[in-house]
Amino acid sequence: MAVATQTLTELRARVDQMQGRPAAQPVATHPAFAGLLQLQTGASYAVDSASLAMALMAGPSADGAWCGVVGTAELGLEAAAAAGVDLRRTILVPDPGDAWLEVTAALIDVLGVVVLAAPGEVSAKEVSRISARLRQRGGILISYGAWPRCEATVSMRDAEWVGVGQGHGHLQARRVTVEVRRGTAPARTGRLWLPDASQAIRRVEDEPTRLRSVG
Repeated sequence: MAVATQTLTELRARVDQMQGRPAAQPVATHPAFAGLLQLQTGASYAVDSASLAMALMAGPSADGAWCGVVGTAELGLEAAAAAGVDLRRTILVPDPGDAWLEVTAALIDVLGVVVLAAPGEVSAKEVSRISARLRQRGGILISYGAWPRCEATVSMRDAEWVGVGQGHGHLQARRVTVEVRRGTAPARTGRLWLPDASQAIRRVEDEPTRLRSVG
């Protein structure tokens, strides 16, 4: 079975080369998403929170990719750096105005990952334009909000803050359930610290914590 899978992958790569498109390749993904999601070049992903956008951007960024953020200022720089995003290789365009599509397309030409918060509903024509650019350049789009025909949708639920006692203390960490949906396949879920007490992102089961739950 493994040999057959490898052969099929090689054939697909050859077809893509013949058609003038780079074959989709796996991209460094944050370890917390192991078993949940593997980022691929030429693909788009939709998330429902700024925290998830940063977490998905962190893997490629830590691996050396240049990243861009378009249309939002919600991704705090301190939190992004703590998540693993290299700010020295990150371009921010918080308010592109009506030129958001052109700015996004231009950044896809030169950056490995672009996080986009579109100003409204995205048309089929706009999606097709961005998708074609992603395939041509081998880039990744992370949409902060719904994105039609995306590779996967990543959402967050069942958030639980820890660190607060009986009316005192400080919020120190947040446990959440991350759900990944790809087409009609069954959803994959995992419990993550987003973030933990040290502001890092990791799986809950990777290391036990003694932080006290909200009570």
